[in-house]
Amino acid sequence: MHIHIGASQTGKAIKITGSRSLTLRNILHVAKHVKGMDVVGIIDCHSPEVIQELKELKLEGCLKELEEGGLSIDGLTLIPGAEIEINDENCKGPIHVLVYMPSLAAMENLSLWLSSRMKNIHLSSQRMYGSALDLQHFVKNSGGLFIPAHIFTPFKSLYGKGVAISLSEVLDPTLIDGVELGLSSNTEMASRLEELSSFTFLTNSDAHSLEKIAREYQMLSLKEPTFKEFKMALQGKNGREIIANYGLNPYLGKYYNSVCETCLEVYLLNSEKCDKCGSKKFVKGVKDRINELQGTQTSKSKVNRPPYIHQIPLEFIPGLGPKSLFKLREAIGTDMDIIHSSTENQLKEIVKPAIAEQILSARNGDLSVQMGGGGTYGKVIVNHPSKTKK
Repeated sequence: MHIHIGASQTGKAIKITGSRSLTLRNILHVAKHVKGMDVVGIIDCHSPEVIQELKELKLEGCLKELEEGGLSIDGLTLIPGAEIEINDENCKGPIHVLVYMPSLAAMENLSLWLSSRMKNIHLSSQRMYGSALDLQHFVKNSGGLFIPAHIFTPFKSLYGKGVAISLSEVLDPTLIDGVELGLSSNTEMASRLEELSSFTFLTNSDAHSLEKIAREYQMLSLKEPTFKEFKMALQGKNGREIIANYGLNPYLGKYYNSVCETCLEVYLLNSEKCDKCGSKKFVKGVKDRINELQGTQTSKSKVNRPPYIHQIPLEFIPGLGPKSLFKLREAIGTDMDIIHSSTENQLKEIVKPAIAEQILSARNGDLSVQMGGGGTYGKVIVNHPSKTKK
């Protein structure tokens, strides 16, 4: 539910840090036929060129607007969204939020509303000049969904630098439909904060390249893949719900540990300087930030949440290169088929036994991982028993 568009159909940049191969059509194909997704959220649909391309797909008969919201394309449901940066007078630093709209018309209205509040409506994740509350009210009055993005990431997130202690410093909690955990946290970590006990947790990829699609995702119980059903799942209504969150082991995230900005060694927060290079500058990791927040709002609520299943994306598997991955997909199917249901014999017919064993070990939560931090991903350590299970 968090996929960026790198370039428009005319070649203009949309997400500047995204791959240029992240075009709308490429995303739709890869999400459905390579990754095995049923529902996706593309969060640069506010860009006028993206809106125009969606309209063209509709005229061509490739896209159908669903009565209960969402866009159906080749058996895949697209929920149009936008990532927006907020930094009003109540923020301690910039915050990114995700907004989803039920229809093309609603997304076009959002784009028009934002165009007078942004310097460049064509680009992704741009600063909105206005209050967070104004945005929340506009979204809710338009029938949309409002979700703070990657809430613990050190930069441009709610608990990173956005607020001192509580999300209510900036946002109206009653107008939040869920929170996105980010790659460096999981349900257990986020559940330590009392004020998050009423919110549904989402696990999303924040994909900046085609291969990053579906490195995190959620399994939903829906009657049909529509916007209305997705909204009910976030609310846990009428049997609609999130069945399971599939996400990275937080150790693999780029910001799990606190590290020195200069040498990237682990930085102990009670130290005056880095033990290795002497620098006093560091990037506070998600683990330490949650521990810090927990001291002020320890959770007392016992919330029955769906399981959080530690997911190792195929690109993290040591020794599994692009050619071998292509062969696996050709023989077995989508990444969902390979990760969740392929057999040992199927895998060993295509890749080396050691790689097959790594894929199965990843499924079982038996791989050890080295912690990431300061913008550097963690990595899988081969042939070591895992210290962190599912």
